[in-house]
Amino acid sequence: MTDQGVGSRLLRKEDDRFLRGRGQYVGDIRLAGMKDVAFVRSPLAHARVRGVHVPEHLAGSVFTAASLAGVKPIRAVSGLPGFKPSDQPVLAVDKVRQVGELLAMCVADTRALAEDMAAEVDLDLEELPAVHDMLEARKPGSALLHEQWGDNVFLETHVEVNIEAALDAPIKVTREITTSRQSMAPMEGRGTVAYWDSRMEQLVLYTGSQMPHIVRQGLAECLGLEQEKIRIVSPDVGGGFGYKGILLPEDVCLGWLAMRCGHPVRWIEDRREHLTAGANCREHHYLITGYADRDGRLLGIDCEATVDSGAYSSYPFSACLEAAQVASILPGPYDFPYYRCRTWSVATNKCPILPYRGVARTGVCFALELVLDAIAREAGIEPHEVRLRNLVRPEQMPFDNITRKHFDSGDYPEALRRAMAAIDLPAIRARQAAGESDGRLIGIGHSIYCEQGAHGTSVYAGWGIPMVPGHEQATARMTPDGGLELRVGVHSHGQSMETTLPQVAHEILGIDTARIRLVHGDTEYTPFSTGSWGSRCAVMAGGAVATASRELASLAARIGAHLLQADPADVVIRDGHAVSPTGSISLAQIAHAWYRRPQDLPADIDPRGLEVTIGYKPVRDSGTFSYAAHAVVVAVDPEMGDVEILDYVIVEDGGKLINPMVVDGQIYGGLAQGIGTALYEEMPFDAAGQPLASTFADYLLPGPTEVPEPRLDHMEWLAPYTEFGVKGIGEGGAIAPPAAIGNAVNDALRGLGVEMLRAPITPRRILEAIATAGHAGSAS
Repeated sequence: MTDQGVGSRLLRKEDDRFLRGRGQYVGDIRLAGMKDVAFVRSPLAHARVRGVHVPEHLAGSVFTAASLAGVKPIRAVSGLPGFKPSDQPVLAVDKVRQVGELLAMCVADTRALAEDMAAEVDLDLEELPAVHDMLEARKPGSALLHEQWGDNVFLETHVEVNIEAALDAPIKVTREITTSRQSMAPMEGRGTVAYWDSRMEQLVLYTGSQMPHIVRQGLAECLGLEQEKIRIVSPDVGGGFGYKGILLPEDVCLGWLAMRCGHPVRWIEDRREHLTAGANCREHHYLITGYADRDGRLLGIDCEATVDSGAYSSYPFSACLEAAQVASILPGPYDFPYYRCRTWSVATNKCPILPYRGVARTGVCFALELVLDAIAREAGIEPHEVRLRNLVRPEQMPFDNITRKHFDSGDYPEALRRAMAAIDLPAIRARQAAGESDGRLIGIGHSIYCEQGAHGTSVYAGWGIPMVPGHEQATARMTPDGGLELRVGVHSHGQSMETTLPQVAHEILGIDTARIRLVHGDTEYTPFSTGSWGSRCAVMAGGAVATASRELASLAARIGAHLLQADPADVVIRDGHAVSPTGSISLAQIAHAWYRRPQDLPADIDPRGLEVTIGYKPVRDSGTFSYAAHAVVVAVDPEMGDVEILDYVIVEDGGKLINPMVVDGQIYGGLAQGIGTALYEEMPFDAAGQPLASTFADYLLPGPTEVPEPRLDHMEWLAPYTEFGVKGIGEGGAIAPPAAIGNAVNDALRGLGVEMLRAPITPRRILEAIATAGHAGSAS
């Protein structure tokens, strides 16, 4: 292993510009003649649109749905049986179905003037009853968002494996568990700059997107353009997390406007738009029962899960992705024989739900792991012992679980054992027994999960959504002076691909990573890709870069063999040179010969030269399965309801780590988001469907004082189907914290008869639960 190849803690190349303030985001794009756009948004969650009246003096600067004749609505369907599609007009036509839905588009020289225009537009809306509770929305007689459906359910799924055999289990615990709706909060909000390139006859959109090629595909469908007439440029992106993984109605509106107005236009989302009108995530409800033997051996899980999917199905993931995944991933890393899960994706008068970092896994982990702790209490044994008795064992790998997930490799029990050893359970139990001088209560909690990443064709073809990953392609091209250019269709929004993908190429070609340039984020220059989602980039794009680099090495070796007067079979590429038994020549010299001195090469030289585009799929496309065990110690103040995290341990397995330092960063960032889910973040709505957190004074995010530095332990069980044994790990840090912290809080409050079953676990909820338990105790 070199100091730059796979496995090296190479410093991030991106940081040189980011730390100097030289990044280029959508908000930094300045084009001649550019004007700003502001939108008129619905103040009501559910209403009939009787009129949008534009003052006469604003005619030509304000556009309504009538202006956009011929523009198709955004439509994200699924092939799953029973799925009901929704049409999302880019500007509302007959109804609005969420606060913040677009009603008109205003264009002016500045954003302030455009907002003044928006304030002059008069809306005639007939308010309708709002559907704000997903459980109530399922009931007959509830107001309907999409009347043609006859109900408010996008999709219902049902999975069952002989659950009747578990019903007489000695231990039966049932819990109602809820995770609150969250607003994704990347540092950079959304934004779009659009113009019509008259020379190229192309619509050009600068937009912070995780999946530029998919945005182009959806935009072409809405605007009725051929895809070659659209170019999507995604520059630096300040965080994505799924929030920047969809086609926006704002994208369609600005694309339409740019083709007609003759000058560039720009919309930059402000934080109030982001919080009240942007996509949300993670609003789940579980009625879940665990069945077990007296020794804690898990027999079965029975669950009804409901997900609030909001008003529309977002392109391309559709409204079903979150809830329908619940049924397939709820069993987690456990081996048990009986199972039933029914799920509902429910439409409500809220903004659409999106697959936030961890997708459905965070809620699933929270529900399952809290139930396992309840089983442990019922059985009278330590919670980690229950898990050790039920986890898939390494000798079972590869393992097909009860929902036919194909676990590729790993040692789940060892991860948990390491986490428990690091957290020192006996010491914590002794500390609990002794009590704290300040009256706070100490608790220990843990959770373990598995994360299916790098989903393949077979997985997504079954979903029937407008995005199915195939071979991930990469282009590797040597420059005339011996540098290397890599082109990939995935996009980096924090994954450090400008560092890690050159590390992959260096591992094979030996070219200094400083001489390797990554081109990405531009549909004009990169191969088609479904983009960055589902922890797929290191596996898929890394595999494609490795494959392309090997093919490029083969081409270079043949040219080098001629220059060395050697048998091509005897030439290998090593440390940036073509090496034969009699000598060596650098790749830079080989490139110079190909580009600058073709007269030195034979007539039958391979015409592909030193440029390769090639695709990659793992040997098996069922995905990779990374996992981690989290253990946490908390102190809960029973007088204030405050929760302080005292210690946090993470033992993870991401297979071969291309850059362990980058993986550390991914885990740290995910942990912060998981702590937010556990203790702080909540987007509440009132009965009229009004969002009640429109600023960061109302919507709480964890900061530096709330996020401790975890202790990390990397296990590296190689994936058997991927290049280098890599597993996707980008989402893992965010999945387990709510469950681990929830179990720790419950452990701390166990003596008070309190069990917290709703995230976030806020001080108010803790104090209310303590008061309720105390009242119940007094009454008894």
